[in-house]
Amino acid sequence: MTTPVLICDDSSVARKQMARSLPADWDIEISYAVHGEDAIEQLQNGKGEILFLDLNMPVMDGYETLETILKNDIQTMVIVVSGDIQPEAHQRVKALGALEFIKKPIGVDDLTVILEKFGLYARPSAAPIAETKTPDSPQAQPPSRRSEQELEDAGQVQYRDCIQEISNVAMGQAADLLARLLDVFVKLPIPNVNILEVSELKMALAQAEQGDTYTAVCQGFIGSGIAGEALLIFSDSNYEDIAKLLKFSGELNDTSQLELIMDIASILVGACTSGIAQQLDIAFSQGHPMVLGQHVKVGDLLKTNETRWTQTLAIEITYEIENYDITCDLMLLFTEDSIDNLNQRLSYLMD
Repeated sequence: MTTPVLICDDSSVARKQMARSLPADWDIEISYAVHGEDAIEQLQNGKGEILFLDLNMPVMDGYETLETILKNDIQTMVIVVSGDIQPEAHQRVKALGALEFIKKPIGVDDLTVILEKFGLYARPSAAPIAETKTPDSPQAQPPSRRSEQELEDAGQVQYRDCIQEISNVAMGQAADLLARLLDVFVKLPIPNVNILEVSELKMALAQAEQGDTYTAVCQGFIGSGIAGEALLIFSDSNYEDIAKLLKFSGELNDTSQLELIMDIASILVGACTSGIAQQLDIAFSQGHPMVLGQHVKVGDLLKTNETRWTQTLAIEITYEIENYDITCDLMLLFTEDSIDNLNQRLSYLMD
């Protein structure tokens, strides 16, 4: 009997990767959901005896989806597939009824072992049957005529979606390091990806929270024709809680505050850029971290960091530590000369 399988992820790239990772000879019918609310509706319509569930999604995230499944006694077997690999994330989804947790990017062999472990799939002794056709599979889609502009727009959306998914995985790796070091849980957002004029970026920063002052650290990176800067921005109101978490008992002056920020920056920037480089199969050389500004208005931060480029691919990630007044923004700003090389790398991942 054919088993209905539902893949829930806001990233079209992640959905396709998940579908391609499933055993080709598994007798299943695959449906897709773009967020938790969509998944709940499809589960109630019988489209997900097995649910592969992402955690970081708009509208209704993975945790809320699991809670809704429990509350409404929806019959489905849930395997969480996420870039958020913090130990606490594993514990929370298991407590909410998930069978297992698989980290992104997905390992095909690991996935097969998990499916076998729970009796969801058995390797056949005979030759495998033809690959299951799915709605996201090119073979299952009817031919269509689209204009050049439509094809270009679709390609841009797919590239942006791929960058967001890569950022999501790298973000989770950085959060895991921070969570293990500080024994905390890091709340993760959906990475925000945009191609901006540098003037637009400066304007956006100038209009942001003017009531507080900030300290920022920047660090350059370069490798395989891709270069940029990582910009980490902390609100000055975070220092007391940061000192508690790092078990700092000395005087909180400008020097000690900067040392605390540098400690966290080295974790987040290093892990995040390394995570992106690993997925692109390249290596980044990193420059020395520099203080971009200390106790300044957020709109003044880029005034001291004039660039020679006018356009940037900007990835923005906001890290928030649960139960503490600590948030920080990490912005990865890729130079305009890097965008073509980055897209070439991404094309291999989308094939």
